[in-house]
Amino acid sequence: MNFKLNSIETPIVVTRIANIHYFEFTDKYHTAKDSHNFCELLYVDKGKVSVKSDNFVGELESGQGIVHTAQENHFFDCLESSAPNLIIIGFECKSSEISRLSSNAIIFSDEQKRLLAEVVKEGMSVYAPPYDIPNTFEMKKRESYPYGADQMIKLRLEQLLIMLLRDKKIQDRGNSGKRNHNGKSFGIHQYVTENYREKITLDNLCFLFGTNKTTLCREFKAKYGRTVQEYIHHLRVREAKSLLKEGELTVTEIADKVGYSSVHYFCRAFKALEGKSPGEYVKTSV
Repeated sequence: MNFKLNSIETPIVVTRIANIHYFEFTDKYHTAKDSHNFCELLYVDKGKVSVKSDNFVGELESGQGIVHTAQENHFFDCLESSAPNLIIIGFECKSSEISRLSSNAIIFSDEQKRLLAEVVKEGMSVYAPPYDIPNTFEMKKRESYPYGADQMIKLRLEQLLIMLLRDKKIQDRGNSGKRNHNGKSFGIHQYVTENYREKITLDNLCFLFGTNKTTLCREFKAKYGRTVQEYIHHLRVREAKSLLKEGELTVTEIADKVGYSSVHYFCRAFKALEGKSPGEYVKTSV
């Protein structure tokens, strides 16, 4: 028997690195207007900066960043009351999706901060200092560096960009509003929202998000007002109600489609939330 190999979609591909900097600027420092043939990620690790570009005008605070696209005019000013620490990474990426990250301040989650730190760490193992000289036109590589470190920069940076774009797409759909992205509970909420039809256990979530059941349950309910299991039932029953109204599937087929292992379990969960059985719901909603 021949196995079918599926191709891998690669919407974000980083092809080359221009620079990886960590700057500790003085207050009142400012850059001249600049543009270049590669993208640039600007992240504020400490303090605050005023940024102006073709796509964005505003301030970035600690924990925030933005991505300038290739050939985009941009510059920043350090405010009088702030001596900021900034991470700047120049990279080549041909995807037009990157432009989605250029028009608004991005709030980095804890996981995204960790990935960014790994990019910088790997970068410092590959590229020789100094890392804090503006307008360095060529960063020299060390004579030797850890095995695969060059590729790790690429992979971690691509992973970070994909995560930022996922969050951006959710915001654009209006699903996140002004929700705080910090902490694991946001990622868990997003994961459950996208996968509620599948079998999801607390053990599985703890493994995927590097936490424990006590912390997961406490933080999730504090932020969203429901336990994880209650939220899963809410999503499943919400979809089931739409399918019941359409009238094209049996109750058993609907139970299976929305993720329940048995029609009995589905009916019990449905009645607990709606106060009536699926059959009663259909009669009263006609």
